[in-house]
Amino acid sequence: MGPGLYSDIGKKARDLLSKDFHTDQKFILTTYSSNGTVITASSTKKNESIFSEIQAQLKQKNVTVDVKANSDSLLLTTVTVEELGVPGLKKTMTIPFPHRGSGKFEVQYLHDYAGISASAGMNAKPLVNLSAVFGNKAIAAGADVAYDTATRDFTKYNAGLSFTNADLIAAVTLNDKGESLTASYYHLVNTEKNTAVGAEVTRNFSTKASTVTFGTQHALDPTTTVKARYSSNGMASALIQHEWRPKSFFTLSTEVNVDASGVKKPPKVGLSLVLKP
Repeated sequence: MGPGLYSDIGKKARDLLSKDFHTDQKFILTTYSSNGTVITASSTKKNESIFSEIQAQLKQKNVTVDVKANSDSLLLTTVTVEELGVPGLKKTMTIPFPHRGSGKFEVQYLHDYAGISASAGMNAKPLVNLSAVFGNKAIAAGADVAYDTATRDFTKYNAGLSFTNADLIAAVTLNDKGESLTASYYHLVNTEKNTAVGAEVTRNFSTKASTVTFGTQHALDPTTTVKARYSSNGMASALIQHEWRPKSFFTLSTEVNVDASGVKKPPKVGLSLVLKP
């Protein structure tokens, strides 16, 4: 019931305008073993490149161990401990191989009136990130700061504000060290049909350029959803997603450049198949 983390500010609008809009081909298969281990294999084809990954997840009480291996010869191990002596406290440690110097240690704390996250790289001169949100489920304000101990410089400082009620969420964030401002809006129009509309406006103060994106979604039936979006840069996208069995989805999406003044490009088509037996 609290304000969540800083990354949750504006998340509803971002998900409406970006989630599942793929222009590549993706396949994901998840299986479950008798001891509770979850194994997920995925493969993505984008242009002429293919990226594959296999992940094993094992959870015992409040400890979760994730091991991922991908086609780039990278092995990533993540250990997460939840409710670490204090309700709402979670600790995560990520160890990559062979690039062990890029590991990360993170602590999150969620409270009814606060959400705090702190992380640091596991090397001699780490990048330190700290974000905090204060408020409640109706109104929240927060900041996100990153400091590079190697260069002794702040690489990021953002601030955000969100307002939430039963069917409407509005958010404003100041990003890129104060160089850009983003305002977003999400409105759940019909709960039964999961009909929603949303928009996002970004203004860059340096270039004086603005980008506007708006979109909508609607459930045709309990298992089929359609989404559409349009951006002021002339890109229009649409998708249809069908849940043909519980937690298994087939998604077909397309993206078209409808700006008559721009360079003509062929439409892009994306396919996604997620199987969870």
